[in-house]
Amino acid sequence: MAIQEQANIREAKVARRVSHASDEKKVTVGSVLRYIAVAIIVFISLAPLYWTFTTSIKSGLEVTASPPTLFPHSFDLSTYATVLLNSPFFLLDLRNSAIVAAITTILSLLIGILCAYAIARTNFVGKGAVLAIILSVNMFPFIAMVGPLFVIFTGPIYIYNTYAALIIPDLILTLPLTIWFMTSFFRDLPPDLEEAARMDGASRLQALWYVIVPLTAPGVFAAAILSFIAVWNDFLFGLTMTTDENAQPITVGITRFNSEHLIAYGQLAAGAIIVTIPLVILVLVLQRRIVAGLTAGAVKG
Repeated sequence: MAIQEQANIREAKVARRVSHASDEKKVTVGSVLRYIAVAIIVFISLAPLYWTFTTSIKSGLEVTASPPTLFPHSFDLSTYATVLLNSPFFLLDLRNSAIVAAITTILSLLIGILCAYAIARTNFVGKGAVLAIILSVNMFPFIAMVGPLFVIFTGPIYIYNTYAALIIPDLILTLPLTIWFMTSFFRDLPPDLEEAARMDGASRLQALWYVIVPLTAPGVFAAAILSFIAVWNDFLFGLTMTTDENAQPITVGITRFNSEHLIAYGQLAAGAIIVTIPLVILVLVLQRRIVAGLTAGAVKG
């Protein structure tokens, strides 16, 4: 019996070792596949940015070389100097984009927070339908709005080629996102918080701005950054609602480097890199708040 027990024990140890080795192999294979998937995603995401950057620093002859060079043989920053110093419209259009994006983001937060708070704290018939309609606005083809808005902005309300002509349609892009985002945060905060503030003498608006909004700061930051990026990248409304640097955004201004007989690849690439830099800095500085807002909204929603 003792010999049999010892044999069973040895077999059990061998089985455990085999199982452990198999688990280690599975973990190793899974890790390798995961790293490969991440590498592929990163490559696909960064390849266009890399190609744009290398195009912006190539010399004029190398830009149009055939076949194109994957790694630039030259390093020429004259295109950046041309874009920043010699272009009569680039800096003005960059200013226009910053102003429009900032104003639209602030208005979107102010209006969106009030709407989201009302939806989250009020019980009424059809609340789900209201949220569905708000979300469906982002699914609507925005090109269908260009014609009616153009007629209105050049007729009864003449605001064509002004900041207002961009801010109003851009709010259509940002408000649904802000309302949905903030509703999920307000819904999970107990109403006792603002009730306690009101018992201390605060009005409902004061309780909202001084008590509720600070507690939902991650959601506010995430909504603000996503709204700013959406407006900064807008091209459709900028192209159709403006004509010159009085209000034209930079996304449209970049295309003005081309002429009837010339495509300025280097200047286009340099302008695209310059326009991308503010967004990259913004995301890198506030990435923790963005992630915190997105993950908290996902859990709470």
